[in-house]
Amino acid sequence: MTPTIFRPRRIAAALAAASALAAGQATGAAFALQENSGSGLGNAFAGGAAAAEDASGMWSNAAALSKRPSMEAAAALHLVTPSIKFRDEGSQAAFNQPLGGTGGDAGGLNFIPNTYVVVPINRQWTFGLGINAPFGLVTEYDGDWIGRYQGVKSAIKTINVNPAISFKVNDMISLGFGVNWQRIDAELTSKVNYSGAIAQAAQGAAAAGQIPAASVPSIIAATSGLDTSAKIEGDDSAWGWNIGVLADVTPSTRIGASYRSEIKYKVEGNANFDNPTPTVPAALAPVVGLLTAGINAQALYNSGVTSDIKLPAIANVSIFHRLNDRWDVMADVQWTGWSSISELKFDRTNGTTLSTTPENFDDAWRVAVGANYRYNDKWMFRGGIAFDQTPVNKADRTPRLPDEDRWWFSAGAQFKYSPKLKFDAGFTFISAKDAPIEQNAGSTTSNALIKGTYDAHVTIFSVQGTYTF
Repeated sequence: MTPTIFRPRRIAAALAAASALAAGQATGAAFALQENSGSGLGNAFAGGAAAAEDASGMWSNAAALSKRPSMEAAAALHLVTPSIKFRDEGSQAAFNQPLGGTGGDAGGLNFIPNTYVVVPINRQWTFGLGINAPFGLVTEYDGDWIGRYQGVKSAIKTINVNPAISFKVNDMISLGFGVNWQRIDAELTSKVNYSGAIAQAAQGAAAAGQIPAASVPSIIAATSGLDTSAKIEGDDSAWGWNIGVLADVTPSTRIGASYRSEIKYKVEGNANFDNPTPTVPAALAPVVGLLTAGINAQALYNSGVTSDIKLPAIANVSIFHRLNDRWDVMADVQWTGWSSISELKFDRTNGTTLSTTPENFDDAWRVAVGANYRYNDKWMFRGGIAFDQTPVNKADRTPRLPDEDRWWFSAGAQFKYSPKLKFDAGFTFISAKDAPIEQNAGSTTSNALIKGTYDAHVTIFSVQGTYTF
C-alpha cells in the first residue's frame, strides 16, 4: 500500500519566514538594526550622515572619516529589549489540535556590539574600519502557542566588516568609499501538524481504496495532538559597497549623503524534522505505521536547503547645523529599498521546493530630528525623535515579522573625561502601532489561523567609549 502523503502548503511556514531574514521585531523597520553608534542613539540617529562626531560616524557616511584629525577608536554596546505580545481575537486551531496559548512575550534581552577605528594617512586620505551588526535580533514564542505551526523561534545574527577610505577634495567637500563583507547566521524553528498529516494521509488512502473508510475516524482519534518539531539552520557570506559625500556648506552647516548597496546571499543550510512515533491501539498500528513512514519519507524528511536573499539598499541625506556655542540641530531622511524582497523561497538540495512565503515588501522611509545641548566643557545632552515606516503589508504579515510603523523617542548624554577620552550613553523608547494579523500560511487545517493584534514596544540602552590617540 502506498498511502497518499500529506504535503503542507507551507511545511516550514515558520522556517521560510526568514532563514536569512526576519527576527520578529527588530528595532528598525522590518528586521534592520539602527543601533550602529552609541553616540548617535541619543539623537534617534538624526543627522547621521552629516554629524561626523566620532569614529562611529563612518557607518552612516564613509566621507565623515575626513573629520577625524587623529587616530581614533570607538566601541559601543547596545542592550535592546523588545516586548512583543499577541492578543487573540478569534484564532482557529489546526485540525485535530488544541488551539494553544498566546505565546507569552516573544521579545527578550539582546546585545549588539559595534567597534570602529579611524587612521588618518595624510591631510587628504583617511582610512577606517568598522565592525557592526546591521540586521538581527531574536524572538521566541512559547512552544505550544496558537501560531506554533507558523513560527516558534527566529534567531538571526549578522556581522558586517566595513573597511572604508575618505578623500578630502578641498576644505568644503569630502568623498568616501567602502566595501562590506557581511555574514549571516540563522536558526528558525516551528511545529508541523503531524496529526493533520496523518489524517490527510488516511483520508487519501481510504479514497484510493487502500484502507477501509470506516477505519479513518479511529485513526484520527488515536493520533490527535501530535506535532513535529522543525528547524532550519543556514548561513552565508557576501559582499557589498557603500559611498558617501560630506559638504561644509558654511562654517556651521554640514550636509551629508550616503548609499549602501544591496547584498545578495545564497543561504545554505539544513532542514531537520523531529517526527513523533504515535502510540496507537495494536489493531491500528500496521496502518498508522505505513502512513507515518510515507509522511516521514516523502514530506517531513531531513535535507539540505538553499535560498536566494537580497538585502535592501539604503540611502540617507542628512543635515547638521550648529546654532551657537550651546546648541546643535540635525535632521535626516532615510530610504530603504525593501521591495527587493518579494518572497522567500527555500529549495531542497534535491531540487524540490520546501516552502515559498510571499512577503511583497514596500520601500520604506525613516525621518528623524534631533538636538545637542552643551552644558559645559565636560557635559553635552542629546535628544531626538524619529518616525520609522514599516515595509510590511497587513495581508502578508507573519508572526515572525509582526511589524508596523513606529516612533522613536531618544535621549542621551556625553561626558568628556579628558581631552582624549569621552563616554556616551543613550536611551530610546520605541512605540509601535498595533499590528493586526490574520494569517493561516495557506491552510488553517495545517497551520491554524492566527487572528488578533500585536502590541509591541522596544527599549534600548547604549554606552560608548571613544578614545583619540
